[in-house]
Amino acid sequence: MHGRIAILAAVLLVGWGGATHAESTSIILATTTSTDNSGLLDELLPVFEERTGIDVKAVAVGTGAALRMASRGQADVVLTHAPTAEKPLVEAGDLVDGRRIMHNDFVLLGPPGDPAGARVDRLEASLAAIAEHGRFVSRGDDSGTHKRERALWEMAGIDRRTIATLEETGQGMGATLDIASERQSYTLSDRGTYLALRKRLDLEVVFEGEPPLMNVYSMYVVNPEKHAGAKAEPARKLIAFFSEPEIQRRIGEFRREEFGRSLFVPDVVPTSKGGG
Repeated sequence: MHGRIAILAAVLLVGWGGATHAESTSIILATTTSTDNSGLLDELLPVFEERTGIDVKAVAVGTGAALRMASRGQADVVLTHAPTAEKPLVEAGDLVDGRRIMHNDFVLLGPPGDPAGARVDRLEASLAAIAEHGRFVSRGDDSGTHKRERALWEMAGIDRRTIATLEETGQGMGATLDIASERQSYTLSDRGTYLALRKRLDLEVVFEGEPPLMNVYSMYVVNPEKHAGAKAEPARKLIAFFSEPEIQRRIGEFRREEFGRSLFVPDVVPTSKGGG
């Protein structure tokens, strides 16, 4: 896991107005392992901290855990990618000021040679081939990726509990990809994490491109009217920072030269109620 995640920087940086980090506000960003694994936060958060003097303690967990942190007032701002799971917290007033920040997509990955025959022309048929002829490694951690995987099996009319070869890791995306590669199994990944780790993996994309594989990332402020102590103003500043045209440009160009395509697509528009 990248060095920034779940720790505060030890170095004192001078922010605008002459304030030092020692004197500055500190906020907790509850986010997903995919943003950590990609290296995007390592790229952007130091810029925000130096500019504003606001420390950001980024805690990378599954989306389900990040949203539970928000519902308990244990974070100030969240960056997650599960609109269906975000919606109840928006409706309950735990999350406010939501903004869609970026997107990429999910991809089905499998061993070279595709032993299950999952390279077909429909997503449902690809999943059926994996369920019948392949091994599948699931995150099993209530993350946004895990939630989407369960929804995809349901969409395909497959009860995932009947897949004898399905294995749950209970770990983040990077660790799950490593296990799938070692086991020569199929798995679901966000494209950004797969591209970031591809050189160490013996996995290939076997299916991509259908609308159900769209992967939207949104940011929200934890509502201080419901959770005393939530630091809404610096949280809003962080969301505004991610929404700036220059930062959106940097998101769109992040590691593009290395991989020949964006890990994330900048996507700032105000979210509808429920997170886009």
